[in-house]
Amino acid sequence: MKKHIALPIILTALFVAAPSLAAETKGAGSTFVSPVMAKWIDAYKIKTGNTVSYQAVGSSIGVGLIKKGTVDFGATDMPLDPSELDKLGMMQFPIVIGGVVPVVNIDGVKPGQIRFTGQLLADIYLGKLRSWNDPAIRAINPDIKLPNTAITVVHRIDGSGTTFNWSNYLAKVSPQWKASVGEGTAIEWPVGLGGKGNDGVASLVSLVPGAIGYLEYTYALQRLDRISFATVQNSAGHFVVPDAASFQAAASSADWNADKDFHLVLTNAPGEDAYPITATTFVLMPKAPKSPDRSAAVIDFMRWSLENGKPQAETLNYVPLPAALIDQIERYWQQSLGTPTVSASATVKR
Repeated sequence: MKKHIALPIILTALFVAAPSLAAETKGAGSTFVSPVMAKWIDAYKIKTGNTVSYQAVGSSIGVGLIKKGTVDFGATDMPLDPSELDKLGMMQFPIVIGGVVPVVNIDGVKPGQIRFTGQLLADIYLGKLRSWNDPAIRAINPDIKLPNTAITVVHRIDGSGTTFNWSNYLAKVSPQWKASVGEGTAIEWPVGLGGKGNDGVASLVSLVPGAIGYLEYTYALQRLDRISFATVQNSAGHFVVPDAASFQAAASSADWNADKDFHLVLTNAPGEDAYPITATTFVLMPKAPKSPDRSAAVIDFMRWSLENGKPQAETLNYVPLPAALIDQIERYWQQSLGTPTVSASATVKR
């Protein structure tokens, strides 16, 4: 009987004290979240002295690494199905919301100037539209002088959560895309050139006149000297500029209580101002970790980032999670791991 009483006390002590004692915490996965993850890691180390490393290797690799137990957490922009999580003995929770945006390299086209419908994007990525002055493109862009330049489609070659959200959106708006291509972190592309990671796609689009690609919004903003992002028609029929406000408008429709393990995809969300390719990054962790202290270190970093990392997220045009959702995540940790729901400030080194 004494052993059963002592165990929760030991675990609680581990979870509270371990972050300041643990070795470097390691994560890997999503390139979508990489810009804000880097900011969080730097700020967290300054505040706590604890070290976290993160490899932006793509969602698929991140999922594979956490399954193998070679990292302490994985990050993916495609949530795993609850049934798969149960089989793996894992949990998942959201950490930040952003957007996937179409980007083009067309001479004279400014950021936010060119407009696309979902159907138009699907037809371009299906290879049905081959020139920028195609009548279908000109019809919704009558105020832009579009050149007789060949369209070069650029996509990801690595397993990518950004690709999942892009293809998931196209499958929702184009029956042909859904039937012939489908959705996933890696798909059989009908046409185009492949780049590795958001950086690889951004570089290719920047280098190839007439190219079109898709990027996490922060990556697009970093290259506005060479490429331009587009507006996309949402489910309400409005052409919406991608930014934190339109991502927030899409996120506001989410009911995180309705789906087990936060299994929710935000593409083509309802709302007058909602951006249609809004995406969420999720963290994956084992429920029964081999090293409770390393698991505790991950939770401490995630708790600190959710509670204190909003300025970094907003600076990079991500949408921080609302307080109610953070509270829900805290309860989820408690249920999944038995972690105490204490503030990250309790582990800050002084």
